[in-house]
Amino acid sequence: MKLMRIRTGTTLDFYAADLTTTLELPLSGTGISAGFPSPAEDFAEVSLDLNKALIRHPAATFYARVKGTSMTDAGILDGDLLVIDKAVDPKDGDIAVCFLDGEFTVKRISMQADALYLMPANDEFKPIPVTGESEFLVWGVVTFVIHKPR
Repeated sequence: MKLMRIRTGTTLDFYAADLTTTLELPLSGTGISAGFPSPAEDFAEVSLDLNKALIRHPAATFYARVKGTSMTDAGILDGDLLVIDKAVDPKDGDIAVCFLDGEFTVKRISMQADALYLMPANDEFKPIPVTGESEFLVWGVVTFVIHKPR
């Protein structure tokens, strides 16, 4: 899958995917033990196309590379690749890419009685209230996080 850079920002770099090609990857038909190893089994090889596995709405799906540490406790680390679906309706508790006052950010949406908040997942950062004076848009909901090997 090729990625085409469409925007570079301070917290996220955005990409569109080239979905015109398929990349069939081998996938073991049996599970892989994360505990005590089991005896060897015959592996029925099946294939996996990451475009089909990660993307429900191709025209509305984008990728973004994370820059920063505000979401580390949610498992989103600096350098990770986010799969963002703009066709998913955001709801309370979703992790979303939001446009706030001229900048993009990734945060958890928290709908409270008094206001909407963008919640970091790192105690070093404070929640961000979204007020009536804010220029605000939920750009898309994060559907998958692809980690870089560490």
